[in-house]
Amino acid sequence: MKRLLALFSVFTLLSCASGPSKEQQLVSRAVDAMGGAQALADIRTISFKATAKQWEPEQSDVPGGEMRFANEMQVEGIVDVQARAARTDWVKNFAYPSPRTFTFSEIVTPDAGYVIGIDSNGRNAQSMQSTPPAHSMSGLRLAAEHRESRRNIVSGLLLAMLFSPEQVTPAADIVVAGRAYPAVSYQGLIVAFDPQTNLPARVRSLDYDNIWGDVNYDAVYDGWKKVGNVNIPWSRKTELNGRVLTDATFTDLKFNQAIDNARLQIPAAVRAGAAKPATGNVPYQWVLRRQYIGTYLDSENVSYDTKASQGLRLQEIAPGVSHVVGGSHNSMVVEMSDFLVIFDTPVTDAQSVWTMNAVKQKFPGKPVRWVVLTHHHMDHAGGVRAMLADGGTLVVGSPGRAHFQKVLAAPTSRNPDLSPRSYSAVAILEVPESHVITDSRGKQVIAYSMDNPHAKGMLMGWVPDAKLGYVTDIWTPGPPLPAKPNPGLVAVVNTVKRAGLQPERFAGGHGGTAEYASLARLAGQ
Repeated sequence: MKRLLALFSVFTLLSCASGPSKEQQLVSRAVDAMGGAQALADIRTISFKATAKQWEPEQSDVPGGEMRFANEMQVEGIVDVQARAARTDWVKNFAYPSPRTFTFSEIVTPDAGYVIGIDSNGRNAQSMQSTPPAHSMSGLRLAAEHRESRRNIVSGLLLAMLFSPEQVTPAADIVVAGRAYPAVSYQGLIVAFDPQTNLPARVRSLDYDNIWGDVNYDAVYDGWKKVGNVNIPWSRKTELNGRVLTDATFTDLKFNQAIDNARLQIPAAVRAGAAKPATGNVPYQWVLRRQYIGTYLDSENVSYDTKASQGLRLQEIAPGVSHVVGGSHNSMVVEMSDFLVIFDTPVTDAQSVWTMNAVKQKFPGKPVRWVVLTHHHMDHAGGVRAMLADGGTLVVGSPGRAHFQKVLAAPTSRNPDLSPRSYSAVAILEVPESHVITDSRGKQVIAYSMDNPHAKGMLMGWVPDAKLGYVTDIWTPGPPLPAKPNPGLVAVVNTVKRAGLQPERFAGGHGGTAEYASLARLAGQ
C-alpha cells in the first residue's frame, strides 16, 4: 500500500508540474467521490448477490416492436481483485424462446474462462461430451467477459484510470435527456461523470450491432450506497441506444471477506486447452445478447462450432436448389434462369459474405436479385446487408417494410465485415399474403405469409417445381418430431393447406430437410 501511495504522489507531482488536465480532474474528483484512492486500492475481495432482468430488442413479436422479455435471474459471485479472477453462480429463469431454467457457474481469469453446467440451448461439442456438462469459454466470450467486468467493477476502472493518466484522453460530453455529462476516453471505453456528484454516471462502448449497425452500449450507474469506505452504485442498467436491456440490483455486497480460492480454479486439463481472450473485432453484442435468451453457441466462430464442424457448405437438395448448412443457422438458394433467390440472411454479414462468394462460384454470372427474409429476428436477418451486394430487392412479410427501411438507413461505419456504403435506396417489397417471383422461363418461387406463434410477418418459401418448402424456427426439419403437434408445426400445416400446396419435403432455417408427410400425419392426429 505504501508503494501505491508513493506512485500516486509521483503522478500527482507530474500532473501538477503543468497543471492537471480537465480529464485528469474529472477522474480524480470521481475517485474522491467514491471514497478516495486508498479506499479503492484497499479492496482485495468482493462478495455479492444480485437480482436482474434482461430484454432482447431484436427478438420482438412485431418488427420494430416492443422488446422481448428474456429472463430474470439470481446471481451470486466472488472476485479476487488482485488475481483478476471471478466466479459467478447463476440461476436464470428464461421466458423466451421457451420457459426453462439454467443453473450454472462461470469462472473468469485473465487467460481462461470456464463454464460449469448448462448455460445454453446451443451447447457446443465440448459441453455435450463432458460429464457433468462443462466447457472452456471461447476467446470471443472471454474477451466480452473481460470488457464487461471492467464496467461492473467501476471502482477498479476508476483507479486504473487515475494511475494511467497518459491513457485518459478527451471525449465529447454524453448528453442524456437534455443533460450533458462530461466524459473521458480510456482504453476503448468512454466514461461519463455526473457534474453534480462527480461520480461516474455511465460507461459507454461504441459497438456494432448486426441489425442496427453503429450503436452506443452503456452501463448506467445509480442508487449509490456506502459499503465500508467506498461508494458503490447499488443499481446498474445496460442500455443499447438508450433502450434498457438489463436492470440489475445488488441485494448484498461485501468487501474483503474471506473467499474460498479453490472455487476460482479452472481444472488444469481445461486451462491447458482453453482459448485466450480474442482480440480485434469481437462481436460483443452477439456474444452478450445471445446469452440473454440462452441460445449462445460458445465458439470461436459465431456461425458454427469450430470444434464440431468443418464450416459452412452449399448442399444441393434439389435441382437448382442449395441449402447453406454446417452452421447453427441456414439459408436456401434457388437458381433461376438468369438470377438467384436467397431465403434468410442469418447471424452476421460475415456469413452472408461467405454465402455470396459460394453462390458466385456455383452459379457464375447470376446475381442475387431477391433476398427473402422469413422474419425479422436478429439471428436470421443479421447478414442482410452483405446479401444485398448485387442490388437485389428485399422481401419481407407485412408489417416489416418500415422496420427494415430504418435498419438499412442506420450507420454502419463499424461493420467489421463490409466497407461502409448506403443501403437507403434498397427496394423493399412487403408481402401481405403472397408474392410470386418468376423468371424468363416461367419458373416460380413463392413466398407465403404465415399465421404463426413466433413472429408477425413470417414468410414460408415454396419452390413449386421441386415440391419443396422452406421454414424457419417454427419447424426444424431433420430431428424427430414431437409426440404431439405444437402451434408452430400446426402453423406450417395450415399454411400449406391454405395455399393449396402439395409439398414433398421442407428445408429449414435450422436443421436439414425432412419429408412433409410425417408432419402432415402428426398434425392430422
